Amino acid sequence: MPELPEVETFVRSLQPAVGSRIDCADVLDPKLDVDASELDGRRITSIARRGKHIVVGLDNGAHLVIHLRMSGRLRLDCSEAEIRYTRLTLRLDSGEEIYFVNPRRLGTARVCRNGFDAELGVEPLSTAFTPARLSELAAATRAPIKHLLMNQRRIAGVGNIYAAEALWRAGIDPRRPSSSLGKTEVEALHGGLVGVLAEAIDQLGTTLGASVSDYRPTAATSGEFQNRLYVYGREGEDCARCGGTIERTMQQGRSTCFCPSCQT
Repeated sequence: MPELPEVETFVRSLQPAVGSRIDCADVLDPKLDVDASELDGRRITSIARRGKHIVVGLDNGAHLVIHLRMSGRLRLDCSEAEIRYTRLTLRLDSGEEIYFVNPRRLGTARVCRNGFDAELGVEPLSTAFTPARLSELAAATRAPIKHLLMNQRRIAGVGNIYAAEALWRAGIDPRRPSSSLGKTEVEALHGGLVGVLAEAIDQLGTTLGASVSDYRPTAATSGEFQNRLYVYGREGEDCARCGGTIERTMQQGRSTCFCPSCQT
């Protein structure tokens, strides 16, 4: 957390800042790889998402790239509880401020002087991500299909929550070798992944707790997609589709919840 829908939610909420000039950048955490002088006086030309990264374009061609990791957020508001965890503030000529709240200090920020260039895979909500493209990716590896969905060099932005939910929607066991999927299964998985990501964005992401480290789209609101989760975090509950019992297993050190009765 945050994954693609949560990062996209932040990016959309930051669009009013595009066109503003950064009057002053306050770097409050020495762990961040940011020199405030590279931001002061620069105008924001764009704010976009690439995978789980927030990419802030500047008028000199550089990019401020922020990765939120487990508990970070970047937005135009900040609650009293979050003030102590604010690690970077951009004060804009519009009078607004952009806050990088980073409670666990796991999030990163850096200035890429020659633009952001990362080895990231296809964007799952782009026109380039077709069933045929997913089929090619799956055919090239025997790694478990959930591993493929979460491999940022293959498909950018998908994490544990939405990979598990997409596989449930498609009725596919997360432990299946990727190359074992047939054409119909790949098409179902493509639809499941695109659908779950789009719906989660519409619901402003998934909020799983009430602590300062938990995702919130604004200081005063929560996401709503947690109310539409069918397997993630539901170990021991009945499957909404078949009535079987949802189980949990470990994959690459991460929990995976699935229904062994209808995910085959």
